[in-house]
Amino acid sequence: MPDLTLREMTAQEFDQWFDVQVRAYADAQVSAGVWPSDDALRRSAEAHASLLPAGRDTPAMIFLRGLRPDDGAVIGTLWITLEHPRGVPDCAFLFDIEVVEEHRSAGYGRALLAAAEEVVRERGISALELNVHGNNAHAISLYASSGYRLITQQMRKGLTSGSADHEG
Repeated sequence: MPDLTLREMTAQEFDQWFDVQVRAYADAQVSAGVWPSDDALRRSAEAHASLLPAGRDTPAMIFLRGLRPDDGAVIGTLWITLEHPRGVPDCAFLFDIEVVEEHRSAGYGRALLAAAEEVVRERGISALELNVHGNNAHAISLYASSGYRLITQQMRKGLTSGSADHEG
């Protein structure tokens, strides 16, 4: 696993990241079939505004950049909350982990995940939870091989008007 260091996201980095994050979350929800594309950006913006009413300064939220120690290149981002969104006690939540495209497939995802776990441990919290879309096999494999276990699972089947035809 490659080495990395962490630092807090600057205000300017946060603003740039936030805009990209809102779009990426909307796209992920559309890709997963959760939201219609014509309404996804509005929904994502509302969800992010609700989660981050004070932006980068929202209490219990942590926004970090992972850096390569040799040259300081940004290799990825972490967004962690120390207060689980569903109120699970003693459990932080990883909202986002992302490796910059040119640094993917080099072990930085695993290094960022381990760093997130250490950040949570250092704050006295004994568990970390995250969500992953079922169509993201690469991320599912990373999390499973890092010791994460399945807690809940949602499943969906698209239904068309013709699929419910039955003879009586």
